[in-house]
Amino acid sequence: MKLQIVFLLVIFSCRLLAAEEIKTGAEKTEKYLSLLKGKRIGVVANQTSVIGKVSLVDSLKSLGINVVKIFGPEHGFRGTASAGALVADSIDRKTGIREISLYGKKNKPSKADLADVDWVVFDIQDVGARFYTYINLLAKVMESCAENGKELLILDRPNPNGFSVDGPILDLKLKSGIGMFPIPITHGMTIGELARMYNGEGWLANRVKCNFTVIPVSGYRHDSEYILPVPPSPNLNTQQAILLYPSLCLFEGTIFSQGRGTHFPFTVLGNPELKGKYQFSFTPVSIKGMSETPLHQNKTCYGMDLQEFDTSELRKTGQINLKWLIELYRAYPEKEKFFDSKQSNQIGNFDQLAGTPQLKQQIIAGKSEQEIRASWEPGLSEFKKMRAKYLLYP
Repeated sequence: MKLQIVFLLVIFSCRLLAAEEIKTGAEKTEKYLSLLKGKRIGVVANQTSVIGKVSLVDSLKSLGINVVKIFGPEHGFRGTASAGALVADSIDRKTGIREISLYGKKNKPSKADLADVDWVVFDIQDVGARFYTYINLLAKVMESCAENGKELLILDRPNPNGFSVDGPILDLKLKSGIGMFPIPITHGMTIGELARMYNGEGWLANRVKCNFTVIPVSGYRHDSEYILPVPPSPNLNTQQAILLYPSLCLFEGTIFSQGRGTHFPFTVLGNPELKGKYQFSFTPVSIKGMSETPLHQNKTCYGMDLQEFDTSELRKTGQINLKWLIELYRAYPEKEKFFDSKQSNQIGNFDQLAGTPQLKQQIIAGKSEQEIRASWEPGLSEFKKMRAKYLLYP
């Protein structure tokens, strides 16, 4: 009995130690400051780009690095713009550095933008889902650096959904701003690993190759439980939302609210037409900086409360949850409206989010989860084999 207790304590201590050892690429300044000294630096960053609790840009400046330009993604450099809202060029109030928007009139740095830049630093927290737009931004920045002969430094960060590689492979006929590459819904890769894949598979425009360096994360495994220190976007404001996002974002292509317009987005699902079928309810309202014109605004929605859902179930299976989609389609009375995203102001249509026209037809036809998952093969298994070539972490 004593030996068992000692053994359990050792395992517990090792797990704690492993968690404490996680150190992001940005935090490992000793590995990259020498590359940036004396150079003119452009930084692709947002509110998640931090060293400790301090913005990467502020930290680099304090360490004597000459940051001449900031490139801001969706939601902007400070992360205050609503989802889908175009962001204008500006001057960062705190630093006085010029901020170029890559989510407005253009989606990649231009030749003129990079004329006074020697190195570009990319440091943005991803959440591991194909339709989360920062992985597309990474590809665009890589293309721009390749086309203009600039060096790229990628400061890697853990993927909080790195335990999951699941979903249909994107059909390139459905290529869009929420899906550019033939990868599944959850790819189980970090930004640094995806960069290696983009280069290695020749996926960048005109098959250009970007010259980049990755500063890897220390102490990270793909199955590590990593709690993001900073919300990656206004509507992913809790760890629960981040872990549910790959499953719930599919509802962006339906007539169902995922809680935009509440302070607990991506942890609930609902629609006004389900009154009487579900007890739980919520009412989306306009919230500045989060969702200013949410679906079903000021209407009571009835459905599922997933705020206390045990996300360890997702970790155990390594799969997205299809049961909620199947159940709510069956419960919704007006089937012809379920996938009609034209009736809402949500982002993308269902086929683009799913990456295939099949999933919608399978749900409509009443296919089982097992039948749906079987249709993702052999594509999913082939992706896993390809993915293995580019992994930096166990």
